[in-house]
Amino acid sequence: MIAIGSDHGGYKLKEEIKRYLDEKQIDYKDFGTVSEEMVDYPEIAKKVAKSIQSKECDRGILICRSRIRYGNCSK
Repeated sequence: MIAIGSDHGGYKLKEEIKRYLDEKQIDYKDFGTVSEEMVDYPEIAKKVAKSIQSKECDRGILICRSRIRYGNCSK
């Protein structure tokens, strides 16, 4: 099971990824957002992370348009 979530800027890409997962018959749980309206992204990221921590989901995909990078990520 894959947890997936995005901010409003990543909504369209999240929906494309969901279509791909559907085609491949890969199970996922969508934690939002549900439109391109502004949303508090950290709350969505928290839900995705907690679903993995609790083992409800095995992996997660988070999509954010802010381009903030943490750790040792390259451009």
